[in-house]
Amino acid sequence: MHTVWKGSISFGLVNIPVKLHAATENKDIKLRQLHKTCHTPISYKKVCEGCQKEVKDEDIVKAYEYAKNKFVVLDREELENLRKENQDKTVEIIDFVQLTEIDPIYFERTYFLSPDATGAKAYTLLRHTLEQSGKIGVAKITIRSKEQLAIVRVYQHALVMETIHYPDEVRNVRDVPNIPEEDTVGPKELKTALMLVDQLTTAFKPEKYTDDYRTALMALIEAKKSNRTVTPNEKHAPPDNVTDLMSALQASLDKTKKPAPRKRASKAKKNA
Repeated sequence: MHTVWKGSISFGLVNIPVKLHAATENKDIKLRQLHKTCHTPISYKKVCEGCQKEVKDEDIVKAYEYAKNKFVVLDREELENLRKENQDKTVEIIDFVQLTEIDPIYFERTYFLSPDATGAKAYTLLRHTLEQSGKIGVAKITIRSKEQLAIVRVYQHALVMETIHYPDEVRNVRDVPNIPEEDTVGPKELKTALMLVDQLTTAFKPEKYTDDYRTALMALIEAKKSNRTVTPNEKHAPPDNVTDLMSALQASLDKTKKPAPRKRASKAKKNA
């Protein structure tokens, strides 16, 4: 597994040499853009809007646009010095909290943490400590010149680190348009909806869920590679429009109801 970062975890005076590995991968199918006429891949050039000329990498500087068409230019040396000042290779655990206290909206990306050769015992100690306490560690880490807020927790038999957003990166829910404030749902509708939730409640089994679009797209690609005809999958046909909320709930309930078990015939009837 590829190492994306190497450093240490610290909590109190305990220091654990660790490596960071991406815990998830993007399985999206990447499609290239081609010229329709000759099927040659399209390339992109960096062009200056003012000069209308192609610009080389060495002629490009970075800047912050603080107002429309007004920029503060930042030299590469300045950015490099700032990066070095904040390049601490330590996951510093600041606090310990309950996982349930952090809303999932804060979570960003997950990494596996593996111990370096000399850190196995301290790694195991932290893992057991988190398991026994039922807590997670809130930490800070710098990855690719960006200081990240993160949490350290136990996943199966390993430690994982999940980067999380800072509070000012989460937008205010009050800015979301058209959220209804008045309670317009009747008690009968709510009761039926709760019955539907109860019927659909099950244990979470992640292997049960698949990316149907990606599977269908790969099937289409493979079929076109071998010049086969592709037909749409009828089982994914969109449902009929149901405008009445109560009718939709009742239809959903009827769909999820398990068939009643057939009664066994009595012995007397069987022997008749």
